[in-house]
Amino acid sequence: MKFNHIPVLKNESIEGLNIKESGTYVDGTLGGAGHSLLILERLNNKGLHIGIDRDEEALNVSKERLKQYSNFVTVHDNHNNILNILKEKEISAVDGILLDLGVSSYQLDEAERGFSYMHNAKLDMRMNKQDKITAKDIVNNYTEEELVKIFFDYGEERYSRKIARKIIEKREEKEIETTLELVEIIKSSLPGKALLEKQHPAKRIFQAIRIEVNNELSELKQTIKDCILALKPKGRLCIITFHSLEDRIVKLTYEELQGKCKCPADFPKCICNYISYGKTITKKPITESIEILKQNPRSRSAKLRIFERN
Repeated sequence: MKFNHIPVLKNESIEGLNIKESGTYVDGTLGGAGHSLLILERLNNKGLHIGIDRDEEALNVSKERLKQYSNFVTVHDNHNNILNILKEKEISAVDGILLDLGVSSYQLDEAERGFSYMHNAKLDMRMNKQDKITAKDIVNNYTEEELVKIFFDYGEERYSRKIARKIIEKREEKEIETTLELVEIIKSSLPGKALLEKQHPAKRIFQAIRIEVNNELSELKQTIKDCILALKPKGRLCIITFHSLEDRIVKLTYEELQGKCKCPADFPKCICNYISYGKTITKKPITESIEILKQNPRSRSAKLRIFERN
């Protein structure tokens, strides 16, 4: 199996972690181990590195790629369970955590996974193949209102209603089973001007369904809080996002955890007892350079935000 993985914002995220050789670091989205390899190189066979992923294929590939490192362990789980994972490993706190919230190039390119609107495959989109809900379940079983909601909330698709109605209409004739069947339904729902846009007409809908299948956004805020609670003083959390919904959640959660005094400006001292867990290192998100974008166009929407624990 060829698992291609081009680490996005690799230098920026590794620098953002501010790695110490003796430290403990977590890659909560191991993928093809592109970022983890760089972390382990900085650790120089010291400290400890933990790689978490819910995709078993990714874990197997990463274990093979990083087998020369004795200070690397993998965990088949979701990063939203990080506090329990660390507790099971008897680790009270870590020096840094990295989350790359994008879909790996392998998952997109491997047709049978059903993530891509460019290849024909069964509607699946599960990052963890042990999960029960698939894209096919959502497309064929959600009500019109439920489809409209996820298309609009997670895909920011302005033609959500038209597409949802067309899906309902088509599935009454027969079950919708494949990615290209869904693509054709989406295309048939859109006006001509929408089909002429540079972006593929199915991109937003596939994004929305993938987010729903993998429960990507509903637990993100709590995951960020848990990650920050898991950090040692001066420990850092680096999160790479790929669309505005994720980035907004990360930005606002960082601001909330950074804390801000709510007392009137003329008060001689603070009495609101606000709590600050640290500070946001990045005033604005870090994005890829033009040179890197030429090599990896998929990284054009990637944004990195960094938080440092008090």
